[in-house]
Amino acid sequence: MPAARKPEKRVRSIEFNHVMIYVRDLGRSLRFYRDGLGFELVEQVEGYARLRSPNGTGTIALHLLSEDKPHMAPEMEGLRLYFETGDVDGVCARLATMGFALDAPPKDMPWGWRHAYLKDPDGHEISVYHAGEARFRPTM
Repeated sequence: MPAARKPEKRVRSIEFNHVMIYVRDLGRSLRFYRDGLGFELVEQVEGYARLRSPNGTGTIALHLLSEDKPHMAPEMEGLRLYFETGDVDGVCARLATMGFALDAPPKDMPWGWRHAYLKDPDGHEISVYHAGEARFRPTM
């Protein structure tokens, strides 16, 4: 019988802080993430833009798809990006006035979060939500 493995210590020095999003139209995606969600432009070069969360240090990069990288298709089934705000309804109203359709309008969920669902210009699933105190202490 093999010896039981000792449980490893949790890594506490790691923090998720960046995601790359492949897009078909950089201008339209900038409009969604910068103008709609309020991310701040950090840098922009040909075919690429990096934006910072307005209330944190996390960043997203928008990278224009190119014909030489067909494996980087923007449709990512099973992936949803979450953006937290204290004003879910206001952000959703702004996105709607900009022409972005909501798949599900803001709604209070049984686990204590308020969510709205939509897709970005390339079809990536997005949740605009507010968890507040329920983030680490769900009500369910």
